[in-house]
Amino acid sequence: MLPDDVLVEVFNFYVNIYDRRRYTLRNPWHALVHVCRRWRYLVFASPRRLNLRLEYGGHGPLSEVLDVWPVLPVILISRLETLPRRRFRQKTNHWWENSVAALESEHQNRICEIYITDMTKSRWARFAVAMQKPFPELTHLTVLARGDVLPVLPDSFLGGSAPRLRTLWLRSIPFPWIWKLLLSANGLVTLTLLDIPDSGYISPDAMATALTAMARLETLHLQFRFPRSLLDPTSRSLPPHTPFLLPALTKLTFKGVYEYLEDLLARIDSPNLDYLRVIFFMDLNFDLPQLHQLICHAEKFKVFDHAEVLTSDRAIQLSLYPKTGVVDHHRPLELQIICRELDWQLSSLAQVCSSFFPLISTLEELEIRGRTSSHWQDDMENAQWLELLGPFTALKNLYLTDDVARRVCGALQELSGERATELLPALRNLFVEGLQSFEHIQEAIRPFVAARQLSGHPMVVGRWED
Repeated sequence: MLPDDVLVEVFNFYVNIYDRRRYTLRNPWHALVHVCRRWRYLVFASPRRLNLRLEYGGHGPLSEVLDVWPVLPVILISRLETLPRRRFRQKTNHWWENSVAALESEHQNRICEIYITDMTKSRWARFAVAMQKPFPELTHLTVLARGDVLPVLPDSFLGGSAPRLRTLWLRSIPFPWIWKLLLSANGLVTLTLLDIPDSGYISPDAMATALTAMARLETLHLQFRFPRSLLDPTSRSLPPHTPFLLPALTKLTFKGVYEYLEDLLARIDSPNLDYLRVIFFMDLNFDLPQLHQLICHAEKFKVFDHAEVLTSDRAIQLSLYPKTGVVDHHRPLELQIICRELDWQLSSLAQVCSSFFPLISTLEELEIRGRTSSHWQDDMENAQWLELLGPFTALKNLYLTDDVARRVCGALQELSGERATELLPALRNLFVEGLQSFEHIQEAIRPFVAARQLSGHPMVVGRWED
């Protein structure tokens, strides 16, 4: 009894809104067209409203699939299958043959989305040749490789043009000429380039040139596999006096050497950034004026009052976020330094915190988490812990896990007199997680607590129940 327009709205909720929340690539409209003749007519009469797509996984020749359904855009999917059975692997190889044949066929103008998550070296040559022609309706492209390093993609990939592309996600794909393709993709919303091998290195100048065409870009992920050094500084081009504006960019992640990010940030301006994740390869001297400027000018980062430092046997990470309303594992600002030695971890992060002093100096809570690694030296310099804590001048509450507490308190107990109040002058509470060594830690830090009490800066040591 519902009117046609109301039914179409219900269908739209089921097909697009509900299904997207489940993060799937199914075709839920298939169920609708089998209910009755009226529903079938309404569905096929509203292909744009319902965003109708044919999902093709290579289970048969593409021409046979197209003959069954009306003329609709095609989503080509080749997923990573891990089942060990030999018969199943043979079947998936047959599906791949059908999929790459579809890319080579005359139906390329129907393909609007491509998702290939099982690219291997044995499949690469044929795929690379098939993708050298234009795909005029392509809006989403995902190619994820695994295993050996692949040959470099030629600059004729996609015919050198992708005017309708909105999402591009490549992993372990060497494509040094990608900036040429991106100049034609002025409607790109998401650009994800992960695990870029050395053979696919893109200079910061070339990347910035490509970004000038992306006024709609919202998400940028740029991550290199190895810490490739930049060219000789005398050969690097100077950044423009006025950076190019990326008004829609809200999410940025980067992994590589810090000089690359500095060069890139000198060329772009992203005032609406609200998520930043940076992973640096270890360096002895971090100089980050551009990153500092980016963080200090972003309005969304000015509400931070909480920091978390996480140490591990391979890296150290600093996360900043508002204490209230934060969702775990989605920190608005994260900075990680890849390094195994704890003393180098602390020294490098201390440099970063000093670079971000105006922001770090306003934080009121700090958590330091970590576990003792077998290669950490017990006689490590306590001065490095003190150097790390130095910029946190507004800190009121310090939370330490058990292993970290023994090291930090070992450094604090060496401070006496005025030195006990110069470091962390606003500190009121020090909380230690765990019960085994709490009494020992409380006794070790007693001189530091007494010195602060005498100087009029009292503090309390308690247990941290996370």
